[in-house]
Amino acid sequence: MPKIIENIKEQIIEEAKKQLFENGYSKTTIRSVAAACGIGVGTMYNYFSSKDMLISTFMLEDWKNCTLQMKKLDTSEELIFLEGIHDYLKVFINKYSFLFKDKEAASVYSAVFTERHAQLRGVLAKIILPVCIDKSYDEPDFMASHIAESILFWTLEDVPFEKQAGIFRILLKM
Repeated sequence: MPKIIENIKEQIIEEAKKQLFENGYSKTTIRSVAAACGIGVGTMYNYFSSKDMLISTFMLEDWKNCTLQMKKLDTSEELIFLEGIHDYLKVFINKYSFLFKDKEAASVYSAVFTERHAQLRGVLAKIILPVCIDKSYDEPDFMASHIAESILFWTLEDVPFEKQAGIFRILLKM
């Protein structure tokens, strides 16, 4: 009879997160996580098809929490709203910056980068759209996407919001 471990999926995720933050991408392996959880490598594959899917699981959860906070921001003061988006985005970026800079991780994720980047921009654009609706733009969706791309790129480049704000004032016709 197989042994039953309660909350094993959550234990795997927590252990992988711990190892990733303590040891880095290359030293976090399916084997090391399985050993720390007291389960076999085969059991790990019942839950996650690869190390990258495992890492993506908790990164996605953090991203969802980040966007949930962004959605709660007040849109009435557009620049303050965009600064809030910048700040939440910065927290997420800072948390995973070591992973974004890791060459081995980058080589693995390069195949899906364009698709993931478009998804991130799309999520941010939907959050930003309300501040573009009543600005007499021909295409408010495009403007929201443009602002999302700008804030995503410049925040990843560690450009302070104060430098970005001037451009956003022009784009938002302030």
